[in-house]
Amino acid sequence: MPTAIAVTSADMALPPQDERTMPAVVLGDLDTRPLEQVLAEMVSLIELHGHVIVVCSQAVPAAVERRLHTVRSILESDRIALFRPDLPPLGLAVLARQLRQLASCDLSPGVLASAGRLLTHYIHSGALLGSVAKLDRVPVSLKSHAKSWMPGSQFGVVAHPEPQLVRIGPEARLAGPEFGTWMLVARGQLQSDWVTGTLAPAWKVQGMREVAPPAESAVWWGTGRLIEFCTYLPDLSVLYQLVTSVRQGSCHWCGIDVIGDRCVFCSATAPPVENQRALPAG
Repeated sequence: MPTAIAVTSADMALPPQDERTMPAVVLGDLDTRPLEQVLAEMVSLIELHGHVIVVCSQAVPAAVERRLHTVRSILESDRIALFRPDLPPLGLAVLARQLRQLASCDLSPGVLASAGRLLTHYIHSGALLGSVAKLDRVPVSLKSHAKSWMPGSQFGVVAHPEPQLVRIGPEARLAGPEFGTWMLVARGQLQSDWVTGTLAPAWKVQGMREVAPPAESAVWWGTGRLIEFCTYLPDLSVLYQLVTSVRQGSCHWCGIDVIGDRCVFCSATAPPVENQRALPAG
């Protein structure tokens, strides 16, 4: 069976991008269900899929994060990867779906888990906000804070890959991707056509879809008055080519195949090049 891609809530399991997209495993109510029940569920996943990659937002309650680490610690398993990149919730949901697409390919669990770090570089995530008074994920100037209290003020924000913040007006511009992408839009409690009518054409997106906003979005952005957006690469063939074009190696600690300098399963980092020859075999 393919490696399992798990998310912590149903709204992070986006509809399939194509017919090869694997279903997401939803680990719901981690902080309220009995520990024994969660442990049994994780053991079943490992027995069925071999490895489990849990994609988790940094905006989830602390109790959810603690429960994930507790489960991994009790099972003493190096087959559970906890992946928490610094992406807004909608961008993270897109990344989880890309991993679900790649899970149908001939990629080893370690390479698939490492692919998540690679693919974050090709995701542009942001939001149109009605206020930045409680935004702490992107640098906000004192002037912008003051303007956020003015009635009708709206702000365009990009959190990833590079922080950007502009007050919406005739001259408002946000730098976007320099390659062809699709855009996903999640409308919260804010009413505006700026994302779909102005930003999307400026970024020359090749297609657009809308979904409901993830529950963590209001926490991550500091307000429910938002329209969250994310651009991404939709085609499985492009994603696969990106991942397989990167040199693969083996983790010097757990031995699993990886790309990049960090193993997502055991968290070991690659030793400096000058020290690699001195490592004992195995």
